Amino acid sequence: MYLKDDTGKGFGSIGNLNSWLAGKHKKLLFAMNGGMYMENGSPLGLYIESGEMKHGLNKSSGSGNFYMKPNGVFYMLKDNTARITSTQDFRLAQNIQYATQSGPLLLMNGQIHSLFKEGSANLNIRNGVGILQDGKVIFAMSKTSVSFYDFAAYFKKLGCKDALYLDGFVSRTYYPEKNWVQTDGNFGVIIGVTQKQ
Repeated sequence: MYLKDDTGKGFGSIGNLNSWLAGKHKKLLFAMNGGMYMENGSPLGLYIESGEMKHGLNKSSGSGNFYMKPNGVFYMLKDNTARITSTQDFRLAQNIQYATQSGPLLLMNGQIHSLFKEGSANLNIRNGVGILQDGKVIFAMSKTSVSFYDFAAYFKKLGCKDALYLDGFVSRTYYPEKNWVQTDGNFGVIIGVTQKQ
């Protein structure tokens, strides 16, 4: 997960992150914006990068998708195990390497969020993350506008037990292997997969 460069400047776009990584001899294989943020680019909720907490857990209530309870946290442990849990159940631990908080949860224990309605007219571009039964991580972004219910149902159909909504119409995905290259945007946290060049 990435937020700022070595000078403390936020990356903002996937293109900026890609250029920065190239300067460090790393090839960006995949990237996606990784959760909601404030006007200044700071994470709206918990953010842990390389084992260091950069922003605390947000348990407050409010309006908007982030606050649609239960919301949750997607995090990676130092052994590369991935997990998604509700904000209420999340516990800080020394072995958490990366974490981003967002909301709402799409799936929890295989169940679609109770506030989502089948046939809803609330349609938007949406991106999110889910975890399969074998522990593998799935990132997905719709190419057309979809409802929360249908987006959650997609993760469920794939076999995910837990899934978390990351963001909406501002979302971008960089996946050149599948000819999906969106390098613009103005984000807070960006999730990336790299390899050494």
